[in-house]
Amino acid sequence: MDTVIDLNADLGEGFGIWRLGDDDALLDVVTSANVACGFHAGDPLIIRRVCAAAVDRGVAIGAQVSYRDLAGFGRREMEIAPEELCSDVLYQLAAVDGVARSMGGRVSYVKPHGALYNRACRDAAQAEAVAAAVAAYAPAHGGPPLPVLTLPGSALAEAAARHGLPAVGECFADRAYTASGTLVSRREPGAVLHDPAEVAARAVRMAREGVVTAVCGADVRVAARSICVHGDTPGAVRLAAAVREALTGAGVRLESFA
Repeated sequence: MDTVIDLNADLGEGFGIWRLGDDDALLDVVTSANVACGFHAGDPLIIRRVCAAAVDRGVAIGAQVSYRDLAGFGRREMEIAPEELCSDVLYQLAAVDGVARSMGGRVSYVKPHGALYNRACRDAAQAEAVAAAVAAYAPAHGGPPLPVLTLPGSALAEAAARHGLPAVGECFADRAYTASGTLVSRREPGAVLHDPAEVAARAVRMAREGVVTAVCGADVRVAARSICVHGDTPGAVRLAAAVREALTGAGVRLESFA
């Protein structure tokens, strides 16, 4: 059976004169780009340049929405009223989609970033706020419902389904997993993986077998359509290239879900 997988990475995560990661090099490797929307990273110029480069390469553009947390890079969990969170997500999505359209593309999916990603996986109220914002946006522009990229079986996946949004399962080649199928906290040692051979082998197993080995040694099911390699990880381009080469070598076809 033909195995098809999307390879995504977080891009546009610089700010002003500060640069993080090699966006252009990663865009030559991935099939989907999670573009920072300005709340955890990114600014109008960076967003414009990343969207233009993604359009040039035929890479799908996703809005990577976040808590309003530039200082903490969106990795600090926050208590936000659902209406405010919904408005923040809608604001970010509209901004990046507007820029993408001016570059000849469009936002074709949404992925929360960092602490919001993890919180929306388990918190029904915040998941509902994110899904409600995404559901409110596309019809206003006459487009189809936008997919939401999240962990399989998460609270956000359930909220997306209630709003008629496609929930696309995602797994992480460069992150450690718990036995319950969630990501090991970045505060724990070994939460982020850096060895290209190890990361590539995990990606192939995720794509071909739908499993990953958790930190406890047990295999965990990961029914995913997309594999993420973080753009801010040191050596991200080398990791992503190793993953792409390993996947294609294993007969996996790389194609965006969007």
